[in-house]
Amino acid sequence: MPKNPKQKYAANQAAANKTIMKNILVLCTGNSCRSQIAEGYLKHFAGSKANIYSAGIETHGVNPKAIKTMAEDDIDISNHTSNHVDEYANIAFDYLITVCDNANEACPYFPGNVKRFHYNFPDPAKARGTEDEVMGEFRKVREQIKAYTQQFVEQHLTEAQ
Repeated sequence: MPKNPKQKYAANQAAANKTIMKNILVLCTGNSCRSQIAEGYLKHFAGSKANIYSAGIETHGVNPKAIKTMAEDDIDISNHTSNHVDEYANIAFDYLITVCDNANEACPYFPGNVKRFHYNFPDPAKARGTEDEVMGEFRKVREQIKAYTQQFVEQHLTEAQ
């Protein structure tokens, strides 16, 4: 029995859904902000079309501002965990989305027919200024990721309906 919550999620999704679902991994440097936001939106837009995971080359913990900015858009990522990419070595991914240049360059090899996508979103955790200015940067990046993930689902998951 898998102990990791994301591994349990995968096992439950596979058992509950006998159709072939797509497996999508979103990869970032620390699995703290951008990949967490992307995971939240991909789950929202894809629904039952795909199993969505996020991971990092490192693990930095989920950024509280990422949780807060997603809650503003009624997406709850408060139960997300920061996971290392090695935790998913045994999952056959259909799609791999890197959301920062560092993850794209350091991405490990995934066997099989994995379709890779890359978009270098700004890191909102590097924003400086007042609380309002920092949150403004998180919101800006959130909206960029929201648009990207919605378009991704529309373009790549229509056959998995």
